Amino acid sequence: MATLLIALGSLVLYLIAYHTYGRWLARKIFRLDPSRKPPSMEFEDGEDYVPTSKGVVFGHHFTSIAGTGPIVGPALAVFYGWLPALLWVLFGSILIGAVHDFGSLVVSMRSRGQTVGDISGRVLSPRTRILFLSILFMALTVVLAIFGLVIANVFRMFPTSIFPCVVQIPIAMAIGFWLHRRGTSLTIPSLITLGIMYLSVVYGDWGPLHAFNSAMANLPVLVWVALLLLYSYIASVLPVWILLQPRDYINSLQLLSALGLVVVGLVVAGLFGFGPDRQPLEIVAEPIRDAAGAPPIFPFLFITIACGAISGFHCLVSSGTSSKQLRCETDAQFVGFGSMLTEGFLAVLVILACVAGIGLGVTTPEGTLKGEAAFAAAYADWTTASNGSISAFVRGSGNFLRALHLPEAFATALMGVFVASFAATTMDTACRLQRYVTQELATTLGLRVLAGKHGSTLLAISLAAVIAAMPAPGASWELANLGKGGLLLWPIFGATNQLLGGIAFLVILFWMVRRKLPIAFVAIPAVFMLVLPAVAMLSQLFSGPNAWITGDQPNPVLAVVAVTTLILEIWIILEAIRAWPKAKGVLEG
Repeated sequence: MATLLIALGSLVLYLIAYHTYGRWLARKIFRLDPSRKPPSMEFEDGEDYVPTSKGVVFGHHFTSIAGTGPIVGPALAVFYGWLPALLWVLFGSILIGAVHDFGSLVVSMRSRGQTVGDISGRVLSPRTRILFLSILFMALTVVLAIFGLVIANVFRMFPTSIFPCVVQIPIAMAIGFWLHRRGTSLTIPSLITLGIMYLSVVYGDWGPLHAFNSAMANLPVLVWVALLLLYSYIASVLPVWILLQPRDYINSLQLLSALGLVVVGLVVAGLFGFGPDRQPLEIVAEPIRDAAGAPPIFPFLFITIACGAISGFHCLVSSGTSSKQLRCETDAQFVGFGSMLTEGFLAVLVILACVAGIGLGVTTPEGTLKGEAAFAAAYADWTTASNGSISAFVRGSGNFLRALHLPEAFATALMGVFVASFAATTMDTACRLQRYVTQELATTLGLRVLAGKHGSTLLAISLAAVIAAMPAPGASWELANLGKGGLLLWPIFGATNQLLGGIAFLVILFWMVRRKLPIAFVAIPAVFMLVLPAVAMLSQLFSGPNAWITGDQPNPVLAVVAVTTLILEIWIILEAIRAWPKAKGVLEG
């Protein structure tokens, strides 16, 4: 019953937060005006600036910001205990994450749809723009280099998810052309599309499709990375309404409906028990665990759980793509604030799937494990938890679906599609965002060849491909090991990602100071998100046997990246301190 109460209580809390705090920000602070002409209409070009209904933009925004972050992070963080993870997700998403996403979206819409990196040059200083864009470029390169590996691993674990994910591409393009040319209501196309996508899950491993899934699952990781980067290039350079926007929208239909099924299954299991023996749904993990072998809970809990609470990547989606699509300024609350709360609720469900759903039973080579034994097997140590966090979520949430008497094969396939689709939408959006960042840097530096959409996108995927093509750290240069080079920089991504959130808060803060708006609700999270990543990186550099500088086996690559990132952060903070006395009430040029 505790599991059910946590789920429903979290949902109610998020609904209250949206209609109170979110509405207050929209009406009293940002003063959203439905009559103000948004960038999508002012600069409409049919490519990036495309006026779009809030439902479609919500679908794009939510699937892009979510990715695997609110799954992997919370699923791993319960190693510290479910209570700290739950509290950080609940209060972090409402008081920090939603404010960050909403603020980035509004500031961008009021700045002609520019990215937060570009805006920083006007509200802080021109030097800050270059520094911020440099950090953005580094972070997005890591995303592009690693997410091909993430998706390939999901497909290897759950081959039945491959065809349903692949078939989304032609379906998305068909609905994109249909809606763009005809401008009809979304209701009928949405229902038809949702039905087709669920049929692809039901029959996606039938007959010859089984051979297709098996063959694709066995492709070398390097091939998967190449295919996914090629897809990301195409999605980045095509007009947003052809592929990126409709694919994210139809993904959101399936993902949100699947999320609804998980909630219903959780309720059924909580009220009536699971399986023929009516096994009760119980939390089988400790509220606070002895996390021996894991990094210290402070600050690493707040780094491990990013997307479910606050993620700097979100400011790029808010200011990079979503701000160019909203056709009414007041839609920003629904898209910016609402999407983050939806992601927070997803993170809550992930936590419950890993600490309660998994206890309903998992199959292992040794037999079926239930209760505390099932959790202990998945979270035996930090390494086991790190490698199996996605699997723990898929199996735990799959048990919630099985409580509805859905077949186990369908439940597993649907959750596999759930994870892979989130990862893919993040990857293609990241490529488009990297294109924008590269174009802004190229324009500043006078590199004309990289200022166009094809040159900038080619640079983005080429650099990611070079990194990704390498083997994992310590592995030999064999075909089976290639494609895992993103793991070289992945350990630094968590802290860098959170640092982006702190710098984005700094941009929002200065934008508000210049307009004499209240700043406390932005200033406090800004300090929090600037200090935490710095502490985490310093710990990774100097603390423990695995430290990148003072450890038993120093890692010069990660050390150089971390030190460079810290220098850039300090430089940006100094620029902010220097600009502060002259900022209040003075609008930027």
